[in-house]
Amino acid sequence: MTITSKDNEKLKFVRKLAERKHREREGFFVTEGEDLLKAGREAGREPAVLLTREGAGLGGDEVAPELLDAASTLGSGTRAIAIWPLPRANRPLEAPIGAPDRRIDAEDALCVYLHGVGDPGNVGSIVRSAGALADAWVALGPDCADPYGPKAVRASMGAIFSVPLGHCELTDTPAPRLSLVARGGDPDPAKDSRTICLGSERDGLPQEIVKATDAAWTIPMRPHAVESLGVAAAAAIALSRIGSRVGER
Repeated sequence: MTITSKDNEKLKFVRKLAERKHREREGFFVTEGEDLLKAGREAGREPAVLLTREGAGLGGDEVAPELLDAASTLGSGTRAIAIWPLPRANRPLEAPIGAPDRRIDAEDALCVYLHGVGDPGNVGSIVRSAGALADAWVALGPDCADPYGPKAVRASMGAIFSVPLGHCELTDTPAPRLSLVARGGDPDPAKDSRTICLGSERDGLPQEIVKATDAAWTIPMRPHAVESLGVAAAAAIALSRIGSRVGER
């Protein structure tokens, strides 16, 4: 039977989960589109609720197209909306979504620590890079965007299902720790770094965080180029450079 009422409880739940407070209270998050649905299933998960466009043949509960589009956060609409449970506890040593048997060795795995990264697209992109470039886990410090919000989930391109995440303090991350700073840091990253620390796009890392780390690195750029790199680009460069060194050990 096709859902034809905007007051359907499942559609109302999707709209409710657009807000972070409801995601955290209810313990669920939403993905849109077939690619993210496929990514979740390939990670061994199955959505708690699957809503699909009427006639698309994607399974789940079929919904009248105009109602599914109205529930979507995408300007172009979608053919599939899935609701997934959040991890039991979004802590660094918990198993990530989709990998119930995996545990993180916090003293061995490379970590990316984010402090004040408030743009969800940047958070999602960094999660994607952490999985693609270094098999790293992501530690979310104060004032970071929710990685399970719609924009962050889309930017992660499915990595949200496999990259371990945790809300924690800098002191919970493995040492030695390396700060990325726009200027004044060493020209080459420390070879033994275990945690890469990044701050907000506008302000970077607070000085107290930089002082609490073991070294600071400024990514070299061409003379008279742009003033600084975006945080997602800086994270990708750092993960590529430092992650390759970790893999050699």
